Amino acid sequence: MKLGILTISDKGARGEREDKSGKAIQEIMSQQGFEIAEYKIIPDEPELIKKYLLEWSEKELDLILTTGGTGFAPRDQTPEATREVIEREAPGISEAIRFYGLQKTPRAMLSRGVAGIRKRTLIINLPGSEKAVRESLSALLPALTHGIEILKETTTECAQE
Repeated sequence: MKLGILTISDKGARGEREDKSGKAIQEIMSQQGFEIAEYKIIPDEPELIKKYLLEWSEKELDLILTTGGTGFAPRDQTPEATREVIEREAPGISEAIRFYGLQKTPRAMLSRGVAGIRKRTLIINLPGSEKAVRESLSALLPALTHGIEILKETTTECAQE
């Protein structure tokens, strides 16, 4: 399965901060057999976020994971940009991320990340910290591949039993 990783960070885009969360995604998802087809660090600019989400979904990536821009800071616009791009929301994914995170810290409720589908690409907003990314992926991995298979119509199991 092909994966795109979009790190959204003003400091990261300027080279002032190492992209630890993006690297954590690369490490974990590579171990799960995903091919890293795209990787980019961009500033917190909604038009840029939308540009890459649209371009990468046109390339028919199976999954796009964003990291960063999901909090309360005024420049955190990732969920809003994502909502403008997706065709169908997948709220259970974001709920699972927050629920899993709440078992670790009450701050998980402050994540505004969303998830949804554009064409045959699943797009998921992850938090910006390496620790939160690792926790979020732990919550998602048990069902993620199956969800993508259903989206791609490559599974033999029925999704609605």
